This record gives sequence, C-alpha cells and structure tokens, in this order.
Amino acid sequence: MNRMIRGKAWTFGNDIDTDVIIPARYLVTNDEKELGKHCMEDIDPGFTKKIDNGDVIVGGENFGCGSSREHAPIAFKGAGISCVIASSFARIFFRNAINIGLPIFVCPEAAREIIQGDIISVDPSKGTITNETRDREYSTSPFPPFLQQLIATGGLTAYVREKIQHKGKD
Repeated sequence: MNRMIRGKAWTFGNDIDTDVIIPARYLVTNDEKELGKHCMEDIDPGFTKKIDNGDVIVGGENFGCGSSREHAPIAFKGAGISCVIASSFARIFFRNAINIGLPIFVCPEAAREIIQGDIISVDPSKGTITNETRDREYSTSPFPPFLQQLIATGGLTAYVREKIQHKGKD
C-alpha cells in the first residue's frame, strides 16, 4: 500500500454512529455507489455534493459506534472518501473498514488539530499524516505489510480471491 492519500478534511465530532454515516432506510442495498450517494446525509444533507473524490473524514472518539453494519465504511468508499482519521474507532467499524479496504488511522492529535477544509496527506506505509494547510505532521502506526496489501487489493474478499487465483500458479 505505497499509495499516498491526499484530500480535503471533513471533520465530525465524537460518537459518530453508523446510523449517521448511512441511515438505516438505505440498507436495502450493498451497492457501494448507491450507498455513497446517501453518506452522512442526516448530519449534513448536502455532504456528497460538496466532497471531492479522495477527501478525508476526520472524527473524534468512538468513530463508527452503533450497529455492526458493514454498510457504513462501504458508503464512505462509494462517496469517494479515501480514508478516515479519528481519535479512536468502534472495534466493529475498524474491522469492517479493513475488511472492505477502507484505510483508517488512529491519531488523536491529528483528529484534535485538523480543521475542516485543511488539506491532508497520508503516507500509509510510513504512518505519517501531514496537515499541508497548517504545516503539521503527525505519526500513527502503519499497518503491517499484510494489512497494507489487503487494503491495496480492495479488501478481504478481493485479497482472498487474488490469493486463490495465484495459488495454482505458484
């Protein structure tokens, strides 16, 4: 996962739950693009019209709390969000995000200091988050190589599919 991530920050507070990320009324589909159209609409009705592909979500404590639905990180990917940075994540959201290939980074200092609209770049392989607007750099733990590859491949399903296809060729 050597790909640099760069985008504008969209900030949210503590305890952003999965019902806010993708309202339950849209859980009739698993289609990434369709879910993406409704991402964060109950907290910010025009959210998906304001963001650009590659933008970054920044949250506070306990980001992604609530139900165990995988739809929440899928909605972020479908909306074009490149990654999520937060002070802490609900465990199930963390797991679901990794499973679908959405990079997420725990960095309380960055989450506290980044302001909406700041331009953020992330080097996932080094574990650095840079606020280009404010000329600040933060450290986070990079994912181990296995998880970097899983995310780069597009998530657990794509990763396993690729491994199975290559198993007979090794």
